[in-house]
Amino acid sequence: MTLTLHYHPLASFCHKALIALDELGLGFEPVVVDLFDPASRAAFARVWPLLKFPVLEDADRGATVGESTAIVEYLDAFHGGGMIPADPDLAWRARMWDRILDSYVHVPMQKIVTDAIRPEGGHDPQGVAEARAGLAEAYRFLEAELPADPWALGADFGLADCAAAPALFYADVVQPLGPGEPRLKAYLDRLVRRPSYAGVLADAAPFFPMFPLDPKPRLPA
Repeated sequence: MTLTLHYHPLASFCHKALIALDELGLGFEPVVVDLFDPASRAAFARVWPLLKFPVLEDADRGATVGESTAIVEYLDAFHGGGMIPADPDLAWRARMWDRILDSYVHVPMQKIVTDAIRPEGGHDPQGVAEARAGLAEAYRFLEAELPADPWALGADFGLADCAAAPALFYADVVQPLGPGEPRLKAYLDRLVRRPSYAGVLADAAPFFPMFPLDPKPRLPA
């Protein structure tokens, strides 16, 4: 098989790549990475010394691609198309929303989650408070500005929606969307029911107990 994805089913940025692979109908060899297992960690380090997943290997093209956005862009360019609009005016908007969702939702959400994993005495309460404030501001901005009807750019599901799905799914766990974000909540509801993300979440569900905060993530009702 030409494509191999190194990932973990619980990891939010990995969800972004998994959604794109499913949307494009691409088969791949899954390699689940356990960074706490010495053998798995060493094997992954030989592929990607930075030890950050997801990482895509394309044997036919001799390419190793790190970073979730780059993976989606790569798949779009060389394995099907459709994740990035052909229209340049829509393409820059897709990339802009991808960066906004990663930078202002995904990153602060991960700050909150990773702080919970830190040992006693290593926590960063100020950083967590700043991350929560940033999430609240991002929710307000997205509620007002994200044209999510039904998807980030309108009728076609693409890069921005791949970014939005895991970012909003996990953010809603650590800092639930409230009554002031009905459009954003409706968008998240559509995302988790999209077959490509519903399948990713089903595969992740056995790992939900590993999530370091309560409440734990759960499959949509």
